[in-house]
Amino acid sequence: MKLLGISGTLIGTKTLSLVKNVVDHAAALDPELSVEVLDLKNYAIEFCDGRPLLQYNEDTRRVVEAILAADCFVIGTPVFQASLTGALKNLFDLLPVDTFRNKVIGFVGTGGTYQHFLVIENQLKPIAGYFRAYTAPDYVYAHRDHFDENNEIADSAVQERIRQLAAQIAGMSRALQVG
Repeated sequence: MKLLGISGTLIGTKTLSLVKNVVDHAAALDPELSVEVLDLKNYAIEFCDGRPLLQYNEDTRRVVEAILAADCFVIGTPVFQASLTGALKNLFDLLPVDTFRNKVIGFVGTGGTYQHFLVIENQLKPIAGYFRAYTAPDYVYAHRDHFDENNEIADSAVQERIRQLAAQIAGMSRALQVG
């Protein structure tokens, strides 16, 4: 089973740090889990315009193919202007509608206000519903104050939520494979 982490931003490191933390904890819980992390800032993903996938550049195809090959996901975004990033929305637009069907997604978010956690509830979870994914019941939102000067998680409550989300993703995915 493959867990793919996606840092859905083109700037910063906090979201990537949070995604990696969840992926690492899930891998520690399930040694049979293969893991990979995609950092969107490392790819020149083209803007979705409706072309067939084969007509997009190599980076776009590589990222979409990595997503299609995964069994479960940790998807993260910083919150800008009370919404997910355009880079992540563009990535969702590039994916076939059955990409996440019957697969587990755990969401993480970062932001500068404590209310921005609502983006996960009001925007990301409905997108997962459209794709017919299973969403982990918990998610992790980390405010900039939860990070240290190296952009590592410094808050113990956030670290506990990371562990819980990792367990949910691994456990739900494993249970769904059996059925």
